[in-house]
Amino acid sequence: MEEQRLPESAAGPQREGRDGAAGSAAGQERAGEAKRDLFQEDDDSSSDYGSGDKPGTALGRTVPNENMLFPDIFNTNHLLFYERFKAYQDYILADCKVSEVKEFTAEYLAKVLEPSGWQAIWRTNVFEVLVEVVDVEYSALKAVVQLSEPFLCESLDSTFTLECVKELLELKECKILLQELWVVYDESGEFDNTALAVEHVRFFYQCIWRAWDEEEDDDFDYFVRCVEPRLKLHYDILEHRVPSGLVANYQNCLSQCEELYSKFLDVRNHLSSSDLDSEVENVSMVEGLKLHEKIEHLKRKLKLIEHPLLRYVCGSQKYSSLQAKGLRPTGAKITHVVSSTMVASMLQSLIRDKLCPESCGEEQEIQFHNDPLAAVNACYEGDRVIICPGHYVVDDVFCIADSVELEGYGLPDDIVIEKRGKRDNFVDCTGNNIRISSLKLVQHDAVEGILNVHHGKTTLENCVLQCETVGVTVQTSAELLMKNSDLYGAKSAGVAIYPGSTCTLLGNGIHHCKEGILINNFLGEHHDIPKITMANNMIHNNEECGVVLVRPTMHSDVKDASAERTKGNTQPIQSGNGTACVEGFRQEIPPECLTEELELYEQAEISEQTESNYRIAHELMVTLAKKRQLEKRRLSELGITQADGNFMSQEMFVSIVGNQFKWNGKGSFGTCLFCPDS
Repeated sequence: MEEQRLPESAAGPQREGRDGAAGSAAGQERAGEAKRDLFQEDDDSSSDYGSGDKPGTALGRTVPNENMLFPDIFNTNHLLFYERFKAYQDYILADCKVSEVKEFTAEYLAKVLEPSGWQAIWRTNVFEVLVEVVDVEYSALKAVVQLSEPFLCESLDSTFTLECVKELLELKECKILLQELWVVYDESGEFDNTALAVEHVRFFYQCIWRAWDEEEDDDFDYFVRCVEPRLKLHYDILEHRVPSGLVANYQNCLSQCEELYSKFLDVRNHLSSSDLDSEVENVSMVEGLKLHEKIEHLKRKLKLIEHPLLRYVCGSQKYSSLQAKGLRPTGAKITHVVSSTMVASMLQSLIRDKLCPESCGEEQEIQFHNDPLAAVNACYEGDRVIICPGHYVVDDVFCIADSVELEGYGLPDDIVIEKRGKRDNFVDCTGNNIRISSLKLVQHDAVEGILNVHHGKTTLENCVLQCETVGVTVQTSAELLMKNSDLYGAKSAGVAIYPGSTCTLLGNGIHHCKEGILINNFLGEHHDIPKITMANNMIHNNEECGVVLVRPTMHSDVKDASAERTKGNTQPIQSGNGTACVEGFRQEIPPECLTEELELYEQAEISEQTESNYRIAHELMVTLAKKRQLEKRRLSELGITQADGNFMSQEMFVSIVGNQFKWNGKGSFGTCLFCPDS
C-alpha cells in the first residue's frame, strides 16, 4: 500500500524504539513533555477530521444514538486505514512483543491522555450513563469515574435506577475500562488527544486483540504478525473487498475459537488447582488436549483468511452443495438460443452454421431466450447455449452445475455479457465438463473473481475477460483448460491456482493485473501440489510479478538457508544460463533426486524464447527439494528411513514452454513464503 503521511491528530507522540532512542528528534522532545497539543497543523495542510471552521478542535461531533438527553461525543470511529495503521505502528505498539502490548499501550496513554476533568458516556449492553473522569490508571487501561450531575442514564431495563448504578460502580471500585467510554465533545480542542487515544484502545481490543494472543510465541514482532493483517482484513471487509461468504466464515471461526478458548481456560484452571493423579483429572486433561487441538485448527484457518494472498482457499468450498440437475426427465438435450432481437438473416445464419441436422447429427429441440442467465438456468446435463451478438447485462450469478456448453456466435467483442451490482460472483462452475467459448465477460464493482472453477473441468476458449478483483480461480480438485483467451484488469491475480488442481494455459494473454498467475502450494501436507501446463502465453504489464509461487517454509529451513549462505555454499541464481541454475541447485538436493529434477528442468529448457521459464523451473526444483528434505526429516522422526519414491514425481509443471514475460513491474517470477505454523 502506498505510504501516506499520518496527521498527528490521528495518533499521538511517536514512541521510542526498543533500544531506548526516540523515533525522531521531535519524538525525543515530545517524550519529555507531559502533554502537548497534537493538532497544530501547517498552513497548507488540512485535517482528515473535518473543516477548520471550529476553533480549537479538528474532530467532528456525533449525537449519541440520536438521544438528545446526552451531550454530543467526539466522532472518532471513522478513521482511515492509514491513520490507524500509523498510530499503532509508530506511536502505540512499535516493535513490541505480544507480552509487551499492555505495557506499550499504557506508556502511550500516559503521554496523551488527560488524567481528569473530562466527561464521557459509559456504555454497556444494558445501559448508558454520563460520567466524569477523575483519574486514570494507565497500567490497567482503566479510568476512575464518578457520576456526573445532573444524573443522566438510559437503560433497556426500566428498573435500573440511580441506586443500581451507584452499587455497580462500588463493585467496580469506580474503575471503568477505557474502551467502554465515549469522550464528550469539547470545542476547545483540549480533549482531542484523549478522544483519539480512547478510540485507538477501544478499536484495538474490539477488532485486533484476541484472548489467545498472549500465548503466542514472543519472538515475533506483534504488529507485523498480528496487527497489520487483521487491520487490513477489517478495512477490506468495510470496503467490500472480501466475499460475503468468506466474511461469514471468518466471523463464525472467530466466535467458535473464542467459545472453545473460554472452555479451554476453564479446564486448564481446574487442572492447575486439583490433583493430577485422579482419574477425573485424567479425563479433564484429555478434554483439554482435544479443545487445544480444535483451537489450533481454527487459529490456522483465521490466519489464512487474514492473509490477503491465502484467504480465498477457505472459501473454496462455497458452492460445494450446489446440486446438478442431471439429464432432463425426457432424456432430450436442448439448444438454447439467446438474442435480444432476432431477425430473419440472423436466424438463417444460425440454422446454417449451428442448428442444421447435418452439423448436429440429429434433430434437436430449440428454445429462445433474451437473457443469457435465464438460458443457463434452464439448462440440464448436455444442453448447449448459443449467444448471438449483443450487449447483455446481468445482475445475478451464473451457477453452472451441469456439463453444458456456452458459446458465442461471432467474435468475443461482439458478444458482451456485463455483470452489474455488488454481488460476490460472476460465473461459478461445478459441472463435470463445462465449455465456454467466444464470449466477452465484463465485471464491475465486484468482490470475488470473474470465473471460479470449484469442481469438475471447465474449458475456456477464445474468450475475453475484463476483470475487477481476481480473474480466474482454479480451486482444489478442479481443472481448467484456458486457451487463446485474453484476461486483464484484475486487482489481484489474473489466474489463481490452488493446491490439488489441474491448470492448462495455452496461448493466452494475461496482462494489467496485480499478479499475472498466482500459484498456491501452501497446503502440501493435505493436498497434492497443483499440476500446471503453460505454453505460448504472453504475460505482460502486470503490476508485480508475472508468476508468483506461494510456498510454505519452516523456521528450521530458514535457519538452514541462512547458515548455508554464511558458509558460502550456495550460488546466486544466474537466470540467463540454464546450466548455472542446475549447478547451483545441485548442492541443495540429495544425489538420488537429481535425475528426476533434471528431467523436469529439461522440460523447461525446450523454450529458448525467454529466460523466465528457466527461473520458474529452478524455483520449482528448489521448492520440491525442500519439501523432499522436510518429508525425509519427518519420516526419520517416525523411524522410517526411506521417503516415498512417488513424492518427487509430483512435478508441479507438467510442461512449461514458449511463454513470454515482458514489462512486469517486479520481474517475471517471484515467491511468497508462508510459514504454516505462524
